[in-house]
Amino acid sequence: MTHAASLLGQYLGGMVTDSTNIDSDRLTSTGTSERPLAVVVVTYNSNDVVGSLFDSLAEGLVGLTHTEIVVADNCSVDASVATVLGHPIGARVVHTGWNGGYAAGINAALATIGEDTDVLILNPDIRLSRGVAAQLVSALRQPGVGVAVPRILYENGGLVHSLRREPSLLTAWADALLGSKLGSGIDLGESICNPRYYDLQRTVDWASGAVLAVSAAARRRVGAWDESFFLYSEEVDYQRRVRLEGLSIVYVPDAQVVHIGGDYQQRPRLYSILTTNRIRDYARHHGPASTALFRLAVLVGECVRSLAGSTVHLAGMKAALGAHRLLQESTTRSTPGVGDA
Repeated sequence: MTHAASLLGQYLGGMVTDSTNIDSDRLTSTGTSERPLAVVVVTYNSNDVVGSLFDSLAEGLVGLTHTEIVVADNCSVDASVATVLGHPIGARVVHTGWNGGYAAGINAALATIGEDTDVLILNPDIRLSRGVAAQLVSALRQPGVGVAVPRILYENGGLVHSLRREPSLLTAWADALLGSKLGSGIDLGESICNPRYYDLQRTVDWASGAVLAVSAAARRRVGAWDESFFLYSEEVDYQRRVRLEGLSIVYVPDAQVVHIGGDYQQRPRLYSILTTNRIRDYARHHGPASTALFRLAVLVGECVRSLAGSTVHLAGMKAALGAHRLLQESTTRSTPGVGDA
């Protein structure tokens, strides 16, 4: 049983806080066939950014009638919850009671949402453009679509390379030896960096977990998010399972959002978690020899980039070196140690 499942009992016992009754108004039937949509946001000391997200929700949800907003708070010690509850848009807060990571927060929120509801999972540092949720929901109505993702932009309007290929030895060594931009620019690396690729709607292997619209059908068939990934790679795992269920991940270029994030690029500890979980995720689906070559590729790439004095890539190098020990320990432990970080 996941931690999220136990939280459902807490929810029914009054562990959920409503700021207003706007949610129930939104969920009132208007006689249409529109499935309800729940916006899910996980917060952890997110007060600096979550207010701006909430400011964008009214515009972002234009065109949809049956909506609600659910925030799973991972025991923030700042004013995140107060900011959410004080916002006029209206939201429901699920208090998880601990910082169990991003996947655990998502599961805690989903445990309180009906199984026939589509969900729009958002990082707290996202800003929605007008009508973007309706565009993503429209994509979910296409036969066989399980997840829809938007075009993601930086604050300055630059394109975020949010689309990805399935991790492989080819992508890992291309990124290690050529660099992520060059490797992907010639269709080899994990991140897809060719800007022309982002011009057309298409199916992809997976995409950034900062914004994911997930259909009710996908939720039922795929199940809970894997909480053993404390942070990063949980979206790789989830979208892989969506594909294994015969459903597709669809990129919708006309649906646009702004992402303020990228913390892992400046914070060594977060980058260390990202690096470790990349290797852990790969190891789950490949044998020891292939995993060793993948880990070596990651290690080589981090070593090369740390030569310039980058503390972030130095942390990545150390994480890749330590991943061998972690993988050995994970065979005898149900929850790998990085999830306790």
